[in-house]
Amino acid sequence: MATLDWSLCPAVESVPGRLNGAWVFRNTRMPVSAVFENLEAGATVEEIIEQFDITREQINTVLEFAARSLDPLPAPTANSPVDAHSL
Repeated sequence: MATLDWSLCPAVESVPGRLNGAWVFRNTRMPVSAVFENLEAGATVEEIIEQFDITREQINTVLEFAARSLDPLPAPTANSPVDAHSL
């Protein structure tokens, strides 16, 4: 399974001393992993919003970030140069 670089997601932060530095929704103590765990257990986004103090926008941002992060990188074509910026 691919590892996501959560530091690139604007909706989350990791603060040393807050939940052992786990990735949480910005300005909260709500771990990002809780959203995925609840979805996996069958909860709806509405139920997660009601249960935790986060917004639909925060959840959508995290889900979209995860989905984009798992997209494969485009393969270079024969005519395109490959450099560090294209990877």
